[in-house]
Amino acid sequence: MSLIFGPHPKVVPNPDAVLIKEVRAFTFGNDDQEKESGGGADCHKQAKGHWIVDSDIANPMSVYEQYRSSRSSWGIDAMGSIVVEVELTNGMVGVGISIGGDAACFMVEKHLSRFVEGQDPSNVELMWDQMWKSTINYGRKGIAVQAISAVDIAIWDALGHLRGMPVYQLLGGKTKERMPVYATTARPDLAKEMGFHGAKFPLPYGPANGQEGMVKNVELVKKWRDAVGPEFPIMIDCWMSLTVPYALELARRCQPYNVKWIEETLPPDDYEGYAEIKRRDCSTLWTTGEHEYTRWGFRTLLEKKCCDVLQPDITWCGGITEARRIIALASAYNVPIIPHGSSVYSYHLQICYPSCPIAEFLVMSPKADKIVSFFGNLFKDEPLPKDGYVEIPDKPGFGVTLNREELNMVRPYPRAKL
Repeated sequence: MSLIFGPHPKVVPNPDAVLIKEVRAFTFGNDDQEKESGGGADCHKQAKGHWIVDSDIANPMSVYEQYRSSRSSWGIDAMGSIVVEVELTNGMVGVGISIGGDAACFMVEKHLSRFVEGQDPSNVELMWDQMWKSTINYGRKGIAVQAISAVDIAIWDALGHLRGMPVYQLLGGKTKERMPVYATTARPDLAKEMGFHGAKFPLPYGPANGQEGMVKNVELVKKWRDAVGPEFPIMIDCWMSLTVPYALELARRCQPYNVKWIEETLPPDDYEGYAEIKRRDCSTLWTTGEHEYTRWGFRTLLEKKCCDVLQPDITWCGGITEARRIIALASAYNVPIIPHGSSVYSYHLQICYPSCPIAEFLVMSPKADKIVSFFGNLFKDEPLPKDGYVEIPDKPGFGVTLNREELNMVRPYPRAKL
C-alpha cells in the first residue's frame, strides 16, 4: 500500500508574531587574532607551544614523519571559528558557534539563511529539516553540518531570549541540579587537585612509532595512575589514530592501571573495526562519536554495537535539535551520552537528560595548569567548573554574552540589508 501523501503544506508564520529577521555569519579577522583570543570555537587555534597542538599526540597524520611532532604542522587549525547571529524582528539576537571559518560562513549566508529568515523561531524542527535536506548533495558530514549546527544553536539561543527562559527549560528542565565534570588535559595530576571527577589525557604514540611507542604509551598510563592514586578515573584519548590490533594490545597492557575508558581508537567510519574491538575486549569502556554526525551516523554506531559511550560534539553533530534526537536514540540502547567539549551548549543539553552522567571540560591553559574558558575570549561570562561541578546559567538562552568589544569579527559574505 502506498504511503505517499503529497507535499507538506507550506508553514506560513503569523505576521504579527516575532520572526527571524536576519542571519549573519562571522569569523575572526586573521589567524593571529583568533589565537590571541584563545581559539574561539576552534580549540586547536592556539599559539605555538600550547599542549593541545605542540605536544606528542597520536593522530591520523602521525604516519607521516614530517607531520608527527605538531598537529598544527598539518593544519588541524586551518578552518577556524564561525560565529552565527540570528536576529529577531524585535531586536533580540541569538548566538551560535562552530568551526568552519570562511567556508562555513559562505554556506550560512548564501544557502542556509533562506530557510531561517522570515520563520517563527519556535519552528526549530522545520528549519533544521530544510537545512539538512537542502545540503545532502554536498553535506551530510563535516563543514556543512557544522554550519547547520551553528545556525541551530543560534536559533535556540534567540528562542530562549524571546521566551525569557534558559535553553534547558525549553528542552524539558533539569534532571540534576548541577553537572559533574571531568577534565581533558595534559596533566591529570593537576586535574585531580582542581577537583575534577576524572581526567582524560592524549595518547602520545600510535602504530607508526612501533614497539617503542607502545612501551612509552603504557609507561605514561602508569605514570598518571601512580600520580593520581588507584581510584581517580583516568581515560585515554586516541584521536582516531590506531588500528584494531594496536588498540587491543594497548588495552591488554593497560589492564593493571584501571583505565576507565579508551576513546576514539579508529577513524570514525571504521564501524566494523569499532565493533570488533568492543566484541573482543571488555577490560575497559570503549567510547567514540566526537567526529560523527547526525542521528544516522550514531544509529550505525549503536546498531553495530561499536561502543559503550557516545560522545557527540553539540557544535558539530547538528546542534541542539539533532543532539536531542541522538540522546533519545541512544537511550533506547541504554548507551549513555557524554558529549565532546561544547561547554555551555553541552551543559544545557546534558542537565535535561538522565542518560548524560558527566560533562567534559577541556583545560585550555597552555600548560594545563589552570582553569580558563573553553572558548577563550569569545564570551564574557562562560560558566567554569568549580570543585568538579559546573552551575548552569539561569539567564535566558544559553546565558552567555558575546564579547564583541575584544573580538575582531569579520563578516566575509555580507548580503543586502533585509
